[in-house]
Amino acid sequence: MQAAGQIPARPHPPAGDERTLVAAVLAKDRKATAEFVSRATDWVYPLVRRRLMPRTEAIDDLMQEILLAAWQNLPGFRAHAGLRSWIIGIARHKVEDYYRRRLREADFPEQDDSAVEVAVPPMTFEHLHSAEREENIQRVLGLLPEAYRLALIWRYRDNKSAREMAALTGKTEKAMERLLARARENFRRRWTNVQP
Repeated sequence: MQAAGQIPARPHPPAGDERTLVAAVLAKDRKATAEFVSRATDWVYPLVRRRLMPRTEAIDDLMQEILLAAWQNLPGFRAHAGLRSWIIGIARHKVEDYYRRRLREADFPEQDDSAVEVAVPPMTFEHLHSAEREENIQRVLGLLPEAYRLALIWRYRDNKSAREMAALTGKTEKAMERLLARARENFRRRWTNVQP
């Protein structure tokens, strides 16, 4: 059964023809290239959309970046895990690069620990995948400043620790902890306004 708003998946030829498809793309066959782009888009778009929700304005640019990277790296494809897994791996790296770049560019000042309420009561983060709350979560995330939104998504959807996030962005671990605390507090305040 297909959820509302999802693009119906087109049936693709069996994975056994992946090497033939890749060889044809590398030989600059236009039909094969169109098929490669179609398959890659079907596999990757839902992942990219889900990771960038609710702010969808960057999806098209990121999709182009992913497809270009896949096409450029196609000569190195070895078919060990399959074309789909290989392209999804590229997409995950590109999404992570996007988070890293946006958080690195974000300007969040170092503040005293006293200025940030760190003790946030347990709330909805354990239920991020709960279907009945997803719409409200997306709405609240859409209201947050980008740095807060990305930090929460990276932490709770992608399970990155503050230490990992700091290493990936070039910020200090303390700065990431403060950003997460401010983001959680901002989310909590807005969350209470959207609950019935």
